[in-house]
Amino acid sequence: MHPNTSTHTYSDSSTSNMAGAHRKVRELLEHTRRRSTAALNNVMSLMRSLSGSYAQHHVKERVARWRRALAGRLSPRLGSLLVHVAYFLAVSWLGYLVLAQLRFRAGGEGTRRPGAIDLFFTAVSAATVSSMSTVEMEAFSNGQLLVLTVLMFVGGEVFLSLLGLASKWSKLRKQAVRKSRRVEIHDVAELEMPPVAAAGEFDNPTSITSTADDEMSKPLDRFDDTRLRRDAVLSLFFVVLAILLTVHVVGAVAVAAYILHASPAARRTLREKALNEWTFAVFTTVSTFSSCGYMPTNENMAVFKRDTGLQLLLVPQALVGNTLFPPLLAACVRAAAAATRRVELKETAKEGGELTGYYHLLPARRCAMLAATVAGFVAVQAAMLCGMEWGGALSGMSAWEKVSNAVFLAVNSRHTGETTLDLSTLAPAILVLFVLMMYLPPYTTWFPFGESSSVKDHPTEETQGVRLLKSTLLSQLSYLAIFVIAICVTEREKLKEDPLNFNLLSIVVEVVSAYGNVGFSMGYSCSRQISPDGMCTDRWTGFAGRWSDSGKLILILVMLFGRLKKFSMNAGKAWKLS
Repeated sequence: MHPNTSTHTYSDSSTSNMAGAHRKVRELLEHTRRRSTAALNNVMSLMRSLSGSYAQHHVKERVARWRRALAGRLSPRLGSLLVHVAYFLAVSWLGYLVLAQLRFRAGGEGTRRPGAIDLFFTAVSAATVSSMSTVEMEAFSNGQLLVLTVLMFVGGEVFLSLLGLASKWSKLRKQAVRKSRRVEIHDVAELEMPPVAAAGEFDNPTSITSTADDEMSKPLDRFDDTRLRRDAVLSLFFVVLAILLTVHVVGAVAVAAYILHASPAARRTLREKALNEWTFAVFTTVSTFSSCGYMPTNENMAVFKRDTGLQLLLVPQALVGNTLFPPLLAACVRAAAAATRRVELKETAKEGGELTGYYHLLPARRCAMLAATVAGFVAVQAAMLCGMEWGGALSGMSAWEKVSNAVFLAVNSRHTGETTLDLSTLAPAILVLFVLMMYLPPYTTWFPFGESSSVKDHPTEETQGVRLLKSTLLSQLSYLAIFVIAICVTEREKLKEDPLNFNLLSIVVEVVSAYGNVGFSMGYSCSRQISPDGMCTDRWTGFAGRWSDSGKLILILVMLFGRLKKFSMNAGKAWKLS
C-alpha cells in the first residue's frame, strides 16, 4: 500500500474521533447546564416559597399574639359586660312579649290597657330587680304575676352568680382535659426517648431519682391545682344552689303558712284583692330575696303596715338576699366543710374567694365587719325615723308597730325597696339619708384593717391603655348627675306647671332609686297640683308613671346602668379636683 494513503486514512479517523468527542462534550455541557438551570430554578422557587411561608407565618404569629394579648387583658371584662347587657335585654324583651300576650285582670288599671312602653318598662324593672312601677300591680292577672316572678328570679344577683359558677366550672373542666392530654403526651415522649445522663450521674442514683421526681411533679402539681380549683367551684355551686332553693322554699312556705293560719287580717286583705295566698307568698319571697321589691298589691307593703309578723318574716329574706349574703355563704361553706370533710370545701373556707374567684365569697374578717356595718346603717336609719316621724308618718300605731315599721323601712332602703309608708310624707333629712343608702353598693364595709393585694376583690392585669380608658370614664356620681339633668330636660314643662310633684328632690330620689335597683318612689298626688286638673286621678304607681315616654326610656337606661354598675365602679380616677 502506498504510505500516503495510510497516513490520510489515519488523519480522517482521528478527525472523526475528535469531532465525536467534542460533540459529546458539548452535549454533556448542555445537559449539565440544563440540569443546573432547572436545579437552580427549583432552589429559587423553594426559597421564595419558604420566604413567603415564613412571612405569612410571621404575620399570623403576630396577629395571634395580638389576639391573645387582647383576649387576655381586655376581652374578659368587656366580654362579660356585653354578655350581661345581652342577657338583661333578651330577658326583658322576652318578658315584655309574654306580658303583652297574656290577658290583664278585668277592671285593672281603670279598664285601660297599659301602653307598650309601660309594659317594657315593667319587664326591665323586674329583670333588673329595680321595682320601679308605671303600672298598678293589681292590673296584672295571676299568669302575668308568675311571669314577673320568673323575671325577678332570673334577674337576681344570686341566680346570676350561680350561672357564673357553672360557666367557670365548665371552663376549668375543659382546661383540665387539655392539661391531662399534654401530660399523657409528655409521658409517651419520655418512654420513647429515655434521658441521657452523664457518666458521673449514674454513680449517684439519688440525684437521678430526685431530678426525675422534680420534672414529673411540675405538670402533676399544676394538674392537681386545676383539679382542686375545679372541684372547689363545683362544690361552691351546690352550696349556693342549696341556699337559693332553701330560702325560696322555706320563705314561701313560711309566708303562706303565716297568712293562712296566723294572720286573719292579711288573709282578708288578699281575698278582698282577689289574690291567691300561694301566689302572693311565692311572688313576695322571690321579690324580697332577689332585692326587687315588687309586691302584687297596689300599695306595696303599706296595706300590711300593722302586720308586724309579716314584716319580720320578710326582713331576714331581704338581708340574706342582699347585704348579708356573703356572711351567710361563708357560714354555709364552713358548715359544709365540717360536715363533709372534703378537701376542696376546706380550702374554699380557708382561702375564701381566692381559690374560686367568686365575688360574693369574702374573707371571714370582711364578713364580720360587713355584718357590723349593715347593723350600724339599719340602727342609724331606724333611730332617725323613730326620732323624726314618731308623731308624723308613724302616728296611729303602737310603739312596737312603729319600731317594726322603722326597721323594715331601714332594711329595705338598702336595695330591696319594699315600703310600708308614703315616702312623700317623710322629712327631707330622712329622704336625703335614704338617697345615700340607695347609692351605696350592697357590700359597703367599714374596714379599718390593711388588706393585702392577694385578697382584693378583682386582681386583674391590665394594659396601660385599658387602665387609661377606665380612669378617663366618668365616676358614678357624674353619670347620675347627667341622668338627673336629662330627666329635668325631658320633664321641663311639668317642672314649671306642677312644681310640688315635679321637684328636684323627687327626681333625684327616683333616679338614685333606679340606679341602686331599690324601687323607692315619692309617687304623685293630684292634691298637690297648683292648678287642679279635674281629669287627674290618683294611681298606685311610682313617680315615673307620670313621666313622658322619653323620661321613662332614660330611666330604663338608669336601671340597666345600675344593674351593671360593678363594671364601672373604679372609673373616674383620672379626674383631679384639686
